[in-house]
Amino acid sequence: MADIQTATATPAHQETPVIRRADYLPPDWRVETVHLEFDLDLSATHVTAALALVRNGEHDRPVRLDCDGALPLTLEVDGAPVLWRSEGSQIAFDVGQPSATLTLTTQIAPDTNTQLMGLFASNGMLCTQCEAEGFRRIIPFIDRPDNMAVYEVLLRADKARFPVLLANGALVDTGDLDDGRHYARWHDPHPKPSYLFALVAGDLVATRDHFTTKSGAPVDLAIYVRAGDEGRTAHAMQALKASMAWDEQVYGLEYDLPVFNIVAVSDFNMGAMENKGLNIFNSRYILADPDTATDYDYDAIEGVVAHEYFHNWSGNRVTCRDWFQLSLKEGFTVYRDQCFSADMGSEPVKRIEDVRMLRAAQFPEDAGPLAHPIRPDSYMEISNFYTSTIYNKGAEVIRMMATMAGPERFRQGCDLYFRRHDGEAATCEDFVRAMEDGAGLDLAQFRRWYEQAGTPQVQARLEHDAASGTATLHLRQNFAATPGQADKPLMPIPLRTALIDRDMKAHRGETLVVLTEAEQSVEFAGFARAPVLSINRGFSAPVNLDVARSAGDLPFLVRHDDDPFARYEALQQLVIDRLIADIADMDGPGAAQSHAVSLDEIIAVFGDLVSDQRLDDSMRAEILSLPTEAFLGEQMLVVRPEAIHAARRALRKAIGSRLLDPWRIAHERASAVPYSLSREARGARKIKSLALGYIASAEAADAGTIAFEQFARADNMTDRQGAMAVLASMQADVRETALDSFYNRYQGNALVIDKWFSLQSGSAHPQVYDQTLELIRHKDFTLTNPNRVRALYWPFVSNQAAFHEASGRGYDLLTDLVLRLDAINPQTTARFIAPLGRWRRFDEARAARMRGCLERILSKPGLSKDVTEQVVKSLE
Repeated sequence: MADIQTATATPAHQETPVIRRADYLPPDWRVETVHLEFDLDLSATHVTAALALVRNGEHDRPVRLDCDGALPLTLEVDGAPVLWRSEGSQIAFDVGQPSATLTLTTQIAPDTNTQLMGLFASNGMLCTQCEAEGFRRIIPFIDRPDNMAVYEVLLRADKARFPVLLANGALVDTGDLDDGRHYARWHDPHPKPSYLFALVAGDLVATRDHFTTKSGAPVDLAIYVRAGDEGRTAHAMQALKASMAWDEQVYGLEYDLPVFNIVAVSDFNMGAMENKGLNIFNSRYILADPDTATDYDYDAIEGVVAHEYFHNWSGNRVTCRDWFQLSLKEGFTVYRDQCFSADMGSEPVKRIEDVRMLRAAQFPEDAGPLAHPIRPDSYMEISNFYTSTIYNKGAEVIRMMATMAGPERFRQGCDLYFRRHDGEAATCEDFVRAMEDGAGLDLAQFRRWYEQAGTPQVQARLEHDAASGTATLHLRQNFAATPGQADKPLMPIPLRTALIDRDMKAHRGETLVVLTEAEQSVEFAGFARAPVLSINRGFSAPVNLDVARSAGDLPFLVRHDDDPFARYEALQQLVIDRLIADIADMDGPGAAQSHAVSLDEIIAVFGDLVSDQRLDDSMRAEILSLPTEAFLGEQMLVVRPEAIHAARRALRKAIGSRLLDPWRIAHERASAVPYSLSREARGARKIKSLALGYIASAEAADAGTIAFEQFARADNMTDRQGAMAVLASMQADVRETALDSFYNRYQGNALVIDKWFSLQSGSAHPQVYDQTLELIRHKDFTLTNPNRVRALYWPFVSNQAAFHEASGRGYDLLTDLVLRLDAINPQTTARFIAPLGRWRRFDEARAARMRGCLERILSKPGLSKDVTEQVVKSLE
């Protein structure tokens, strides 16, 4: 990676250097072994490091160490003091020989580290977060992922305050010291980059279990939490063991250390971190029991535990050469955890959930000023590239390769990748080449998925010739311009396709059509009558699809397609067409789209599905959920928040009132199912809350009573939160009663109180803005905990009608947060810029207000580079 030197220009966005992928160079020096000693203390931790330095190639360039605040108190080379010089964000010094032992010391203050990067304090415990560039906040270091070393770590601390001392690898030695202190020595035999270093020290208790690998190696498992939380770790432990077994079965990959430790931390910028042998988790992805965690929480815990465990190979054993290759580990691992979760539960439901998340987060990102390829070309702050594009679109790119290869050949490509690059810092190109060689694919054109930003647009039209009985599928692809990429070459787009006979209501088999040209046609023989096109089944490609259809095709697909995702997609499109038509009608009669089906047909389809015995309740709830207001906005050239809100609310009311009896029956039937974590019981809870929402939307006289009864009688958080979500939007006394009851019951449980904040700021209550202001002033709200900040502000920002209220006060609310939070936690703050960066999609008045907010943020002196980069790109 190119050396970083800070420029001297005064504007913040000109001071921050741009790092470019094309400038990559191997490190001048590398570290072979790292010996670290920590004398741990909340306010003054002393660190001693001994580094075995080796010159990388023939040159006389100095050693340069990345540094972020942790300047060396002492620095010696082979025992002799050395004078170092500052070079921007690095320190430099000369070493005359090709190898040397560098010894240095630093002192850091974890309790003032509000950025939560490096070594920081969390409620009296100490822990680290070093990805991407946190290790340099502990000691100056060659802090880049292609510098891989073997680590040995000695931890010393007060035994009463920090009875548990953890680091990467295996425990080598432990014992007591003078003055009530003790020590623990850890050794990790696997070379790793500094971003995977971890330590934890605190007063913790462990839930323990064990796992035996398929080759017979025993592994001790432990999940460390605060006393009192150990009863909520069983699900996470089971998920860990299931992940280990699944990776052996599906990928042939075994765990490689005698211990695997997890620690739950309440103050954490990320969801979790895959440090070798010592995973550190945001507590929300570990702690669960029926009283405090929803079914969604259980699923999220299972998925995140799996994700971090799978990183042991796709991220740790094979890591990234540089941060431009981030999707190499993240996209691949997201794909792996998605497949695991699908195998553990319902594959169709999981696919719908994953695509919904992709469309909610990544598609808007791909269509906005922050669009970037899954392998970016440049960045100012790497933490800004931990995006849905890198993770979720990256996973879709891997999925497309798996689809084109088929299961057996895809496994062969993965096997070759791990064999070739085990113990190395690899690139995205290394993975693609292994897939070509191992799976026998030609991916020359496919590489463009790594190079190009933006979501491809695909048009599809089915033409039928009755005389010849031939159906011809006509396809066209095109791409909208994205920042820095006006013209884009064609990409291969794999589309799983079936033609469904209208009489038989079945197809003859699925065909994988790979669109490689600007325009392409495929013929299908043997159709006396025009079939119905089912395309991009299973969402085989992450594209926006525009299909020319005959009247009645979408209702037919909803009722008869055998691909669950295609059924879901058909009903979503039915609803979108109807809502867009309703919004157009607000501009005058005749403005509606002619191909939108009638409201009566929408009601008829919904009515059929409410009682369709072919559907389990989980799938039924997915299909019958309306598109969000934000997603509807993405279908419009100019987003119209008030019109979208009014049209969706009216449709929801119509579906609720005209199907009121079926919704009541569904709610009563589901309410009779006792609580368990079985698939059937989880599905019942899902349809129960959906039915309750439609009953409330119908403005039934007893809706508040039904909702409060569900809330009061609930024996689990899924039912309780489902009822609370409905009550929070009501203007009734039961709303306040339920909110007070919820708060009083869970006061002191941070994760559940986060839900209490979110349910209110994300509600459809007319006074949601004023209620959010009150919550900001609430005694339990704090800017220092990222979970609490996200819990309050993200639901409000995602609440399109409230955030985009015409006065612009929602924009000001978010801007005030950014200006206050940036000095505390820039990484968390930067995530809140994107909603304002979408200003081009709105009317002139809103666009001007949003742009003005961005300019106000940029004018703040001392703005972090995290936020600066996001604002500058949003204004360009």
